[in-house]
Amino acid sequence: MRPVQRKFYEPSSAPGKGVVWEWENDNGSWTPYDMEICVTIQNAYEKQHPWLDLSSLGFCYLINFNSMAQTNRQTQRRRRLRRRMDLAYPLTMGSIPKSQSWPVGASSGQPCSCQQCILVHSTRAASNAILASQRRKVYGGPLGAVRQSNTFAGAPLLSVGSAASAAAAGSNNCNVGGGAGGAGQAKAEQGAPPASTHNGPAGGFPHCPPPPALPSTHSLTINGQNNLNRPGTQRVSMGTARGSIPPGVPALPVKNLTGSGPVHPALAGMTGILMCAAGLPVCLTRAPKPILHPPPVNKSDLKPVPGVNGIRRKTKKKHLRKGKNPEDVVRRYTEKVKVVPDEDCTICMERLVMSSGYEGVLNHKAMKPELVGKLGKCGHMFHLLCLVAMYNNGNKDGSLQCPTCKTIYGEKTGSQPPGKMEYHVIPHCLPGYPDSKTIRIVYDIPAGIQTTEHPNPGKKFSARGFPRHCYLPDNEKGRKVLRLLIMAWDRRLIFTIGTSSTTGESDTVVWNEIHHKTEFGSNLTGHGYPDPNYLDNVLTELSSQGVAEENLKE
Repeated sequence: MRPVQRKFYEPSSAPGKGVVWEWENDNGSWTPYDMEICVTIQNAYEKQHPWLDLSSLGFCYLINFNSMAQTNRQTQRRRRLRRRMDLAYPLTMGSIPKSQSWPVGASSGQPCSCQQCILVHSTRAASNAILASQRRKVYGGPLGAVRQSNTFAGAPLLSVGSAASAAAAGSNNCNVGGGAGGAGQAKAEQGAPPASTHNGPAGGFPHCPPPPALPSTHSLTINGQNNLNRPGTQRVSMGTARGSIPPGVPALPVKNLTGSGPVHPALAGMTGILMCAAGLPVCLTRAPKPILHPPPVNKSDLKPVPGVNGIRRKTKKKHLRKGKNPEDVVRRYTEKVKVVPDEDCTICMERLVMSSGYEGVLNHKAMKPELVGKLGKCGHMFHLLCLVAMYNNGNKDGSLQCPTCKTIYGEKTGSQPPGKMEYHVIPHCLPGYPDSKTIRIVYDIPAGIQTTEHPNPGKKFSARGFPRHCYLPDNEKGRKVLRLLIMAWDRRLIFTIGTSSTTGESDTVVWNEIHHKTEFGSNLTGHGYPDPNYLDNVLTELSSQGVAEENLKE
């Protein structure tokens, strides 16, 4: 359950005129900006500004009205934008209604009698009681830190946090609730004249009484802790808060971390209140933080991995098979089919008995469009010209991968950008492997410029989160996985350049379908241990990339 509100715009504003600004997304369709951004863009457009910087609104975009384009200041990516004039908001007849508050009836003085609103009101009452209790503890007296006069009739009491902020300011402030206490008193003790304060009409608050003296610590202190300018000073212990609930405020059937309960609404929070109102069980817990890295390790404690040569690999350059044209690669892994079955070619979706769909698109004299070949291992059949077209769209590394069953022919390589891979043993155990030390892998890839094998040649690519640390158990199977990962690194299959599924950022280094464990001491994110199936799963993923155990013997 969330509160909602209505927004009214003047007829002279962008929505009142029916103006909506949109940007072109990756699918070629148009996405409207948020209305507040539309208003800002339209105002700059009407003032005939040549461009508009949206960084003041929290966006790293630059709007160019001459070219009608949006440029990302970080990635330099440009998108088209347009201005529509046909989406006018409906006009409101009569006076604009007053905004409603939630819970319902809070502004009218007649609160709603539903269970949710009763709980919300009780939360506010309990919170006010806690604040009043804290004021009494800090300043003493029935009214706490604030002594109201006619000037402040009807105004809310100054909260503990506000009094602390006023005390921090210490100059040119009316002394409400000890406003200038800390700073002025400290200066006086150092022999300097105190900061200018006003206790009478000259200060703009004609009836402000003299302030009560703050404690000698010169700062606001609650329960022995300095809370000056700190948010959340109204948070108190369970026992204190429980004793502060005024009569008639219902406690919630919520358990806390120790299993005791019930607790008052202020500690349950809005989510706990609404879940209790719906009759759902609630327990206050504290979400544990994932353990991403092991304890610090000295360099002298880093040991080579047994059975693995070296401790570092650098990305090899793309190894092309020189002198091998696409027709030669296709012929190497296929055999001609004399009796062609009446079924579809899954590349061009034409019948195999017909000519290839790439006839007229590709011109290969030695590869007639009606020729059909069968791959040697899996036996799937395709037009030979279609296989040539598929090869030309790949890395052109001398390998083929069946588009039907993903069987790999030859040595598949990827488009991983240059970087380095380090691996060593550290003297710590992973959860689930108490008898084994840990293999730590460190990948480091810098940002750079995309080449012809990448999605946008000549454009910069980013590399977020490097160096990346990954972990394996130092046992027989873990060392086998490491050797295969080294082979996959040499073939440039670990990373690629694409769009991040986590952040949505494009033209950045991302994982390439080989999962790694980046969480050391827990598995809260799903990328850690214990995970008894991980080593078998990653072996399967490596095999699907053409990196299998039999390759180690070679």
